[in-house]
Amino acid sequence: GGWASDAHGLAARIAEQAELAISTADAVLLVVDATVGTTDEDEAVVQVLRRSHKPVVLAANKVDDMHTEIEAAAMWNLGLGEPHPVSAIHGRGSGDLLDALVDVLPERAAAPVLVGGPRRVAIVGKPNVGKSSLLNRLARQDRSVVSDMSGTTVDPVDEVVAVGGVPYRFIDTAGLRRRVKEASGHEFYASLRTQTAIERAEVCIVVIDASEPISDQDMRILNMVEEAGRALVVAYNKWDLTDEERRRYLEREIERDVQAFAWAPRINISALKGRGVDKLSRNIETALHGWETRVSTGKLNAFLGRLTASHPHPVRGGKQPRILFGTQAHNCPPTFALFTSGVMDDSYVRFIERRLREDFGFEGTPVQVEIRPRERRGGRGRGRPTS
Repeated sequence: GGWASDAHGLAARIAEQAELAISTADAVLLVVDATVGTTDEDEAVVQVLRRSHKPVVLAANKVDDMHTEIEAAAMWNLGLGEPHPVSAIHGRGSGDLLDALVDVLPERAAAPVLVGGPRRVAIVGKPNVGKSSLLNRLARQDRSVVSDMSGTTVDPVDEVVAVGGVPYRFIDTAGLRRRVKEASGHEFYASLRTQTAIERAEVCIVVIDASEPISDQDMRILNMVEEAGRALVVAYNKWDLTDEERRRYLEREIERDVQAFAWAPRINISALKGRGVDKLSRNIETALHGWETRVSTGKLNAFLGRLTASHPHPVRGGKQPRILFGTQAHNCPPTFALFTSGVMDDSYVRFIERRLREDFGFEGTPVQVEIRPRERRGGRGRGRPTS
């Protein structure tokens, strides 16, 4: 975000995040307006950069043609070395600027490939439900900017935090708008980066505002996590703002709308007051355990044998498809491939999924059941019913 020396309120918090970014960066790109010239704010930020002892590259922006390059040269007086004239709109000078950035980056060996490490947890939800407040409460510091104004988080923010003594890599994300195509400018790209964060995570905490009715947007986010095949924990935040009447209505809304996600651990929290936050670790571990569960082929086929014997597939068109063999194709999330004698009804496939959960758990994870009908062989009898 933009940095200002005399910022107040939200702007001051954004400036603090900019200084935090400077402290954690390998190099800093300072962008100034060549058409305005050197300002007092430019001088102030230069002092901050000098105290950071980080390599700095100076970009003089809005140099759209040769005539404006003379104005860019005036930026030498900032004392940061050569100003690189660029035009952010037209891309002019961007190649030379990139070369200059690469030159100042510190020499560093290739980063080792980490095996294991903290589990990746994405905090997702619609705008202003308390995602950043939750991350700050977990980190015990103001890692993300928090404001009553929605949309103050744009880029995903990673933070390694210990919860209940267990380290996790939390990813705080921008609030997802109703539809990506309805977002504009930075909101559009923020939504895309949030989707990428979900894909990068192993488990997602979907934060829902308990003080307000569950919305279609909340349901869309839950579906997005399920479709991505990630483990899921549902956190009902702002519990301190609910009264008995609101809690009764919430239970009805959960029973009516969120019943399809009854397999996900649920926790009531107050990110502002800290209520229930330390219990998140147990829910995360439960969801990850279900996400990684693997059922042996022997146990799976014994289960399928009992299931089809007591509840066979209904007869359709004079035929009754049978399950010939089943195997767990992979976990994370648990995915089962069932080889059958014919196409099975969607309702029966959902029935199999429910019974899999009853027998093997899978709490906190989507379960995918893929039906692979046996291909019909050509030749004698093709197209005619057989006895």
